[in-house]
Amino acid sequence: MGGLAIAFGFTALLYAAVGFGGGSTYTALLILGGVAVGLVPAISLACNVIVVSGGTIRFARAGVMPWAKALPLIAVAAPLAFLGGLTPVKQGMLVTLLGLSLLASALALLIQPRTAKPVLLRPALLLPIAAALGYLAGVVGIGGGIFLAPILHLIRWAEERSVAATASLFILVNSLFGLTGQLIKGQGNAMVGAVASHWPLLVAVLIGGAIGTQLAVKSGPAALIRRLTAVLVGFVAIRLLFGF
Repeated sequence: MGGLAIAFGFTALLYAAVGFGGGSTYTALLILGGVAVGLVPAISLACNVIVVSGGTIRFARAGVMPWAKALPLIAVAAPLAFLGGLTPVKQGMLVTLLGLSLLASALALLIQPRTAKPVLLRPALLLPIAAALGYLAGVVGIGGGIFLAPILHLIRWAEERSVAATASLFILVNSLFGLTGQLIKGQGNAMVGAVASHWPLLVAVLIGGAIGTQLAVKSGPAALIRRLTAVLVGFVAIRLLFGF
């Protein structure tokens, strides 16, 4: 598990530096590492919670969290994340969903929506988008913020720090609700014990996430980190979808 822990720590560092949790890549690495499919989403969601908790608290304390605008998105996404966590998924379907979501994640990381022409989107359409991302989060073990943030940037929903804060809160709440669903589906104590047995991964993301957050705070090379992360995510997606 040592090599997997190193990969998790590096992933947490990269994602935390650009304001995300890393759940999509944790899920992919676990599958490639031969971890039982039934455990994968729960472990990924637990790692997500660890990585984004600190960032979410800092955003809230800094007063940049747009609560009035963010809470409706959270309110529709969280129940769907819980439902997604309860949904049984066969390995083949999970791998396909994950591969496609990772490809979309890589594209989202490469796109620079803040400099693109604004897109017109009715605010009401954000609610079903948030709900769909919440369900996906619960099923495959991601938080959904990596998809939500580019959309919010494209429609000029709020200024950059408020979007980052919303994405962080979105990931945290979806991960908590999705993890709850996964634990219930996995018969509670048995699933908790199985996740706890992978504690080196949880420690690795705690350390990596703390380092990544400091890089973000110090305005590190965000563009380079995004590209490196996109390459990693895209590589894993291709391996998952095409089996090599």
